[in-house]
Amino acid sequence: MLLGEQEQFLSYNGEVLIFQLSKPKHVEGAADKTMNLCVRRMVFNRDTKLFVQKSSGVFSMRANHLKIEIICCGCTTDSRTGIILPCVLMKKKKRNNVAKYFLLLLHSSNQFEQSFHFKLDYELKEDIRLFTGPSVLWRHANKLFYISCDTCTVLSAPVQLSSVVWTGEIKDEGTVVLGVRTACLPESEDEDEFSTSDRAIWGSEFFGYAIERQKMLTGTCFMPHAYSRVVSSVYVCKNEILKKHLRISLVAITHKNQLIWFQDGLPKGVCELPYEKPCSVKAAVTSSSDLLFIVSFASGNTCVVQRRDSLQVASKWQKVKSVLVDDFIGSGSEQLLLLFKDDSNTDMLSTFRITDLGEVNYASGINYKHDVPAAEGLQENGLLTLQALETRLQAGCTSVRELRQHLRLKKRVVLESCRALIDLVEERTHILPTAKEVKCRREGLVSLWDDVENPPHSLSKETSLTSKVPEHSIVKLWQRVVGDSLVVGVKLTDSFYLSLSDVSLSLVMDQDFSSISPTIKCRNKIIRLNKAFSSLSVSSFQIEPPPKKMKLDLHSKNEQKKEFPKRCSRVQLDGAKTVVAVTSLSPLLAFHRVCCIVLLHAKKQKRRNDSLQESKKITVPCGKILLSLEDISNGKYSVKMLRDHSYCTGSMEDILAALAVSVRFSFQIVSSDCTLTPVNSWLLGEMECTPFKECHDNIFCHKAGNLYGTVFNWTLKNPFEGVLTLFCRDLTVLFQCLHSLTRVLPPSCDVKLLRSGSKGELTEQLALALEKEMLTLRSSFFSKESEAENSLTWGNEPGKKISDVPVVSLLDSEEGVQQFRKKLQNEREESVLSMNQTMNGALYQEIALKLAEAQLSSDMIVWRLS
Repeated sequence: MLLGEQEQFLSYNGEVLIFQLSKPKHVEGAADKTMNLCVRRMVFNRDTKLFVQKSSGVFSMRANHLKIEIICCGCTTDSRTGIILPCVLMKKKKRNNVAKYFLLLLHSSNQFEQSFHFKLDYELKEDIRLFTGPSVLWRHANKLFYISCDTCTVLSAPVQLSSVVWTGEIKDEGTVVLGVRTACLPESEDEDEFSTSDRAIWGSEFFGYAIERQKMLTGTCFMPHAYSRVVSSVYVCKNEILKKHLRISLVAITHKNQLIWFQDGLPKGVCELPYEKPCSVKAAVTSSSDLLFIVSFASGNTCVVQRRDSLQVASKWQKVKSVLVDDFIGSGSEQLLLLFKDDSNTDMLSTFRITDLGEVNYASGINYKHDVPAAEGLQENGLLTLQALETRLQAGCTSVRELRQHLRLKKRVVLESCRALIDLVEERTHILPTAKEVKCRREGLVSLWDDVENPPHSLSKETSLTSKVPEHSIVKLWQRVVGDSLVVGVKLTDSFYLSLSDVSLSLVMDQDFSSISPTIKCRNKIIRLNKAFSSLSVSSFQIEPPPKKMKLDLHSKNEQKKEFPKRCSRVQLDGAKTVVAVTSLSPLLAFHRVCCIVLLHAKKQKRRNDSLQESKKITVPCGKILLSLEDISNGKYSVKMLRDHSYCTGSMEDILAALAVSVRFSFQIVSSDCTLTPVNSWLLGEMECTPFKECHDNIFCHKAGNLYGTVFNWTLKNPFEGVLTLFCRDLTVLFQCLHSLTRVLPPSCDVKLLRSGSKGELTEQLALALEKEMLTLRSSFFSKESEAENSLTWGNEPGKKISDVPVVSLLDSEEGVQQFRKKLQNEREESVLSMNQTMNGALYQEIALKLAEAQLSSDMIVWRLS
């Protein structure tokens, strides 16, 4: 309420209380003068749609030529009874600048009771608040003062403040004042560093002061200190104690014409206000459970901000004298009562509007006698439409909640599976959560088998399978950082690698991150080097021909695994092979320091007597790698390629890492008019390449820019034909190399892109793949045929056919002819059954999968040969 107004409005239990000061009629001969404080209780009549007076009361005061004013009014709790009562703070201004203040309580009988009074040598002007007791609080000379009916003495709080933005009840703390003061920086180092720096920057801070307990509260649980310079008023929507921490939700208005939503001290939403100089904010809960924030402005304007998915202005009005919030129509929910300024009418309740921005909307100045049928029909239609829309919205929200719950459940299942995988690899017994533990954690996950002390048989079997891997099969584990990629390599012995197929690596984070999956997505390559390092073969991902993508999906559902050629007759190996995994580095750096377990996945092959190979899936732990920002910043894992007397020096791991992050392209260059000597000059000159010290045919590009790090291999078949192989980071580098090459080549040269792998190697691999496909088909067919033969019985005697019985003996009599006919009919029926044998679904799926794998391998090689 504004100071100095002699007419105040207050809502109380659905009624509108109007407090007015009036002078009684002058009586001749009277020695003194009196002033009356009148109250009128007004209620809304739903029949006439007007406010009518319910009752009234008067409180008489002696004036004695002194000025009497209404300072403010409100509803507070009477500590004697616990009942909320209306109260009015009055002022009598005496001589010598002494002011007497007294607080009046209004009872249901319209009788006023003076609760207490006090005198001050100054006037109350700043931050006057009424709260439980009843009590009065105000600010003067940057100090906080208060008085209650219990003490009847003005008390001062030991705080200095520049403004009070909120006063109210906080659970377990009582009445709390939220104010702004000059920042008091702590001398100790135990305070929160962010809060301290925030206060130092802005020079002011929020603080809370519990009046009854005389205790200071941390202001950051309400809002960050950075807002202390702009916030003018606050409304606390909810406060609770959760796990011994104060949780608060509030809205605040600022001098920047904004309304900001704060949750637990952090801003969660903001809304631009339509007018300038907001002065107060209050809230209302409507029939549709919407939370509305009513903002009043110094200019007399008002707006309503609605909070659903976000904060937005729902409505606004101008020339508003007062806004009250209560259940004026008796519907069980709150509405807004807007009282408009009307100079032509002295009755303030003559121009009003009651609304909840929904189905309730009453306004003065409407002839309801004629407009009620149409208005009620329109309002009923609008209500039905809103109810239908709300039903659809609630159904959609329910579906979204169920979907989120399902996704959270899937995420927890994946995380629990990853933990089980880590325990399996490290040969630890994975302890499944019991139903009681799950119920306490509210995860909704239980084991699919009974909880027992010993691990299940399948788990023990897998663990024993892992332990059978030779100890010395892993030669070396290394890691390198190339650009934004992390390269992890595992060097295997030749004897161990030759017994494997479908080899791949996976990385699993050793730390327990509850919010993310510990498995790391990566791509795999197998790099094979010969003794002299004169030729290089890199098996990597190839683009699948479009007609065969269905088979590829059937073959493997995990894009981290890929099948590679098992042997290559033209490359002599040096006793070891290296499997490389490449993954993105930047997501791992978010954890600052990461420890990853490296796992090798493969199929262990065993040769049987019929030359077919039986395979079992194995998982081999290769060790752990550590990754930190300090090591990367110091260049610990960087690839180092240096020049040394016209050679490129670098460790084998550096060379493999550079090749792993590159894509291989081979080009056949044919010149019919002149020799191809300019290619070698181009590589050593313009491209600034130097050969590797271990292999002169493979050269490393040292040219600054995007081309740095590109590896070339130039092989001349004859002076007019050669093959140029490039290992590039991306297609842009490839196009730059080709553009530079075409400028030095003769115009008659023909450049053709080659498929990966030589023709001889691919031909031998195709022969092996076709042989495997034929053997797979034959074994599947014979297994089904033997199953069909074993499942048939002939006639009444198993294993005996009709041809085993002498035909002549059966045809001698009529009974024999009937017997022969019956057996012939049975044999015909059994023959039909043998040709129409059904196949078990699991067996058919197994045969189809084996056949698809064999056909996929041969199709891939045929496509690469084409």
